[in-house]
Amino acid sequence: MSAARTPAARAPHARAEKSAPRAGPGRPKDPEKRRAVMAAAKRLFLLHGFDGISIEAIAAEAGVSKLTVYSHFGDKEALFGATIHAKCEEMLPPALFKVAPKGSLRRQLETIARAFFALVTSPEAIGMQRLMGAQPIGDSRLPQMFWEAGPQRIHDAFAGFLGAKVAAGQLQVADLDRAASQFFCLLKGETHARLSSGCTAKLDAHHLDEHLRATVDMFLRAYAPREPARRRKP
Repeated sequence: MSAARTPAARAPHARAEKSAPRAGPGRPKDPEKRRAVMAAAKRLFLLHGFDGISIEAIAAEAGVSKLTVYSHFGDKEALFGATIHAKCEEMLPPALFKVAPKGSLRRQLETIARAFFALVTSPEAIGMQRLMGAQPIGDSRLPQMFWEAGPQRIHDAFAGFLGAKVAAGQLQVADLDRAASQFFCLLKGETHARLSSGCTAKLDAHHLDEHLRATVDMFLRAYAPREPARRRKP
């Protein structure tokens, strides 16, 4: 699934966006309408691409007015970011990155690993990756918007988790950002590449379990605290 940029795909939705009216005081915002707008935006962004869909079309799909969309989100870029953020928090809630005072570090890492892998292999995430790949290089803010709304937030949350574990003496990590990147890259591995390219349609549960455990094993071997070297007696 890729971003549609041909005239046929863009019409009739791809009209020039007008400046969003400022939301003034009034009745409290309806959370059901917000959810409806986000569901419609997620579907239409994946179907038509960011530039190929308008606020008017999203409002019509959600069954709300255009002013309601602007009132909740401000503009289309903010709506796009909100849909990415919501999907990430749905599958990787902030509670996953809270440091448990007791419990196994390995178990916490495996829980995060499983949730992350489920997110990046979800149909929405695969579709969004293909959408990102269809953007002209250097000609779109969409990839950066996507990165900041989703992957960067997850990265920062996990780096914070690792920092807390270092402070507790459970890990020894010199560069938290690099370690977070390594963990997620190891998790995606060849399996994610095959899924996103269409080479694999279904995951084998046993293979996935082995992959997740092996990734956590490697990460812990790399960053487990090391005992100080003992000095030899003269």
